[in-house]
Amino acid sequence: MRFPGRRKHKHYFPVSARDPLVPRPVSVHVARAHVVGIDQTLVDIDARVSEELLARYELPKAGSTVIDDARALRLYDELRSEKLIQSEFAGGTIGNTLHNYSLLADDASIQLGVMSETIRLGTSGYRYLSNTSSRVNLDYLQPVNGPIGRCFVLVTPDGERTFAISAGEMNKLEPTSIPERVFDAASCLVISSYLMRCREGEPMPAATLRAVEYAKARGVPVVLTLGTRFVIAERPQFWRDFIEAHVDVVAMNEEEAAVLTGVEDPLLACERTLDWADLVMLTAGAHGLYLAGHTDDALKRETRYPLLPGAIAEFNRYEFSRPIARTDCTKPVKVYAHIAPYHGGPERIASTNGAGDAALAALLHDMSANRHHRAQVPNSSKHARPFLTYSSMSQICRYANRVAYEVLAQAAPRLSRGLPEREEGLEDEKYWAQ
Repeated sequence: MRFPGRRKHKHYFPVSARDPLVPRPVSVHVARAHVVGIDQTLVDIDARVSEELLARYELPKAGSTVIDDARALRLYDELRSEKLIQSEFAGGTIGNTLHNYSLLADDASIQLGVMSETIRLGTSGYRYLSNTSSRVNLDYLQPVNGPIGRCFVLVTPDGERTFAISAGEMNKLEPTSIPERVFDAASCLVISSYLMRCREGEPMPAATLRAVEYAKARGVPVVLTLGTRFVIAERPQFWRDFIEAHVDVVAMNEEEAAVLTGVEDPLLACERTLDWADLVMLTAGAHGLYLAGHTDDALKRETRYPLLPGAIAEFNRYEFSRPIARTDCTKPVKVYAHIAPYHGGPERIASTNGAGDAALAALLHDMSANRHHRAQVPNSSKHARPFLTYSSMSQICRYANRVAYEVLAQAAPRLSRGLPEREEGLEDEKYWAQ
């Protein structure tokens, strides 16, 4: 499994390069680690529109609105006739994350959801399958008699994104279609807040809770990405209770964090969220990326970088620590890390759609790498405690930051390739070596 970090020549951990003096069995079973995700299977339709169009279709700017099939058809026809569509890609926050994870890790992920039983050329189902990595296992998708969803990503001249979602059959995943066996060797389960926002009678929320139940029974960490502030704002207390009861890792942006916690400052919002979860990733646009977690007081490691000011003084003092679940700590302490955008961000941002999903994919890769290494080298000092990640919080920030940059610099929400083994410039080499 390729992996970036402070390692010379090759970015991976050499689990196959064992001591030649140590006897090895003739047949060696290589443990597999994979990520499981549940998603509303849909296609993203990216278009550049005016604010007048948003008002005409009664779409609140920067919001996420579920629209009926008739309104979706009118909107799609207008976007096509006016040549406003920039691209159509497989989408969905979890689908994007799993695709990116499989490219970064060059390893398998398993996606649960629905798919049209009949696939025709040019349909949403066809586009979804065409734009998804072959390393993402879609064999467990539940067939449905109808179309999957469509998500219109409407970008106004000021760069703000407005989402209009035509659900189709995407919320028809039944609890009986969640296979228990896929969680046996999983490194984590990743879900989104969208899965719990459905029409009455739709089975997706029950299917999601069934998957969470299977994961928790096996000690598999549950990762929740918040999706959009509007979903959280509908019932913030529900989401606080949900995270505390079911979730280990939370991924969000600064707007979602403010709605969830009632705190505007990103760092303080991270601190508040740690009361409910074990690890928090917060993307803050031009201000960079925050990571917050717990570690044991006896294992905290001081940074060699300058200490940063903020609402919590010198908050990055222990950013070289590796996060541990709070319940696994003898004396838990909260630790934080932060990084500014990679190279200040791209000169031109084609679209911010998918950048947060890309950063989360990097974190999932690190978590999966930790499980893989623990299975291969269980006596390694890296696993003296049940750490959540393979790398330090500081290094995870660098990796997530670098992956998000790739998506910001392109027009599509999904990576088309993994990161290069060797960066092109010397400055990039220094970036990893720090």
